[in-house]
Amino acid sequence: MSTGMKNLARTLDSLDFLKLDRRTFMKAVGVLGATAFLGTYKTEIVSALEFAETKIVWLHGSECTGCSESLLNGGNPDVAQALSKLNVNLAYHETLLAQQGIFVDGKLANNAELNSEILLEELIEEGNYILVVEGSIPNGPQGSGKYLMIGNKTFKEILGEAAKNATAVIAVGTCAAYGGITSADSDIAKDTDYRGVAFAKNDKTKGMLQELGIDKPVINIPGCPAHPDWILLTLGAVILEKIKVPGDLPAVLDDYGRPKVFFPPDHTVHENCPRRGYYDRAEFDEQVGGEKCLWKLGCKAPYSHADCGIRRWNGSVSMCTQAGGPCIACVEPGFPDSSRPLYVEAEDKGVLLGANIDTLSKAAVGAATVVAGVHAVRRMKGE
Repeated sequence: MSTGMKNLARTLDSLDFLKLDRRTFMKAVGVLGATAFLGTYKTEIVSALEFAETKIVWLHGSECTGCSESLLNGGNPDVAQALSKLNVNLAYHETLLAQQGIFVDGKLANNAELNSEILLEELIEEGNYILVVEGSIPNGPQGSGKYLMIGNKTFKEILGEAAKNATAVIAVGTCAAYGGITSADSDIAKDTDYRGVAFAKNDKTKGMLQELGIDKPVINIPGCPAHPDWILLTLGAVILEKIKVPGDLPAVLDDYGRPKVFFPPDHTVHENCPRRGYYDRAEFDEQVGGEKCLWKLGCKAPYSHADCGIRRWNGSVSMCTQAGGPCIACVEPGFPDSSRPLYVEAEDKGVLLGANIDTLSKAAVGAATVVAGVHAVRRMKGE
């Protein structure tokens, strides 16, 4: 953690955490990150949650499990430490369930200890859990949802049952939030009809819960994959009731259901990109492996609303553009179609002051030349 972050952590540590209002709390978690947040407030968190265990039911739809892997790759705290501090019972997560299956050692298991179907049914019946959904939900073919079956049920049906008894619903990853890669335009897209929990791409009337007639607010944490901090800090805020569901959600979330603290509507990845200086000087790489601005290689950072440039990845030390990969705007509702072709310079979308990148580059160089000239004249006049 940087010196500035340590100083901020010490400052926040002097405040009464349990009395922080929602706005101050969200600012704190937005800047601190999961490591500093859980470390700074560990005593207060334990006190607040001492007698309140939170159950999480984590469902997997059509996805690559990349968001779970991202969470598991979180360093300090790792996911086990974080869940322990937040007094969380990860009651159901298909990837992590040990000794679970419909059949065990070739025999049908008929209890929740061994049979994951029975375990999930019992958890849903008990209710009082946070539902986390990773992966999209196929509505096809023809509205049946049968392109994804788990046991003898469609995932569409399982999601509906689980959502009804959940205290909060969180869609983790762009697939769960908006349909993601599975919903990309193709010859079979209409047949498979993949959707997010509350959105189908940027359409909030076509989410799977709307299709099922279920009125539940959803928090979207997009990303391909989602950052561990985004997941842990959102869960922490909900568990500690610093975000009250549903009351606080209109103020906390943007138009696409994303927490504004991590996905600021007025901020893009481009603004804090480590290569931003090269952009301002109109210096662009045209081949992979260089150190300059990646715009010519298809970088979509000016259109991507996330705090990646501030939060960073891999222990807060790197991010896509820093490692040489153009931003592909994976947190946006239209991903991947809105980002394609991925490694080709984007056409102007009216975002960059209504000009294309070459015009902006020339303008930036021209402005720098004018400023330099003014300073030279002033020096000659002795000003």
